[in-house]
Amino acid sequence: MSLKKISKNQPDIFEFNKTSLELAKRIISNYPEGKQQSAVMAFLYLAQRQNNNWIPLSAMKYIAKFLDMPYVKVYEVATFYTMYNLAPVGEYFFQVCTTTPCMLRGAYKLVNVCKNKISKNENELTPDSKISWMEVECLGACVNAPMIQINDEYFEDLDEKKLETIIENIKKGQKIQPGSFRGRKSSEPEKNRITLMDSKNA
Repeated sequence: MSLKKISKNQPDIFEFNKTSLELAKRIISNYPEGKQQSAVMAFLYLAQRQNNNWIPLSAMKYIAKFLDMPYVKVYEVATFYTMYNLAPVGEYFFQVCTTTPCMLRGAYKLVNVCKNKISKNENELTPDSKISWMEVECLGACVNAPMIQINDEYFEDLDEKKLETIIENIKKGQKIQPGSFRGRKSSEPEKNRITLMDSKNA
């Protein structure tokens, strides 16, 4: 997995818009007096959602001032977690889980599809800025491995061909349906439940 990329092109100023500011105030109200710094992760997420899915350095400085904490502490959190993007990402942002369950089920085959169909390297935008991808740690859908997250949605039970189809459909502007690509609902067994079927033993 590559080191987190920090954009060289940075806006000089960032501040929460009206909607984000209202949410920020609501979030802070959940914490006891003097513990507001605990809201830093939620604030980073607000900044990311407001700024086309990435967090500029000016947003970290704004958050540090808002929460009365050292800027370096905000920076440490933002650079530690893969869910925070520190450089522009595609309109469709592919996050490929390569943690053990997904790896055992073929995650690196999905990585190769991304390299061949999107960009050779992680965190590189396609020429039209429509798609980018990166490897991430566990996304919590291990039962339906291998899987990827595209923006806020999960696409599970994938293989190379299915991922290639997803990418091609996105490039054509077609809507893609999230969920299992083997027809499962949630994390149910593929051949339906076979245990505790006798009501006397259920």
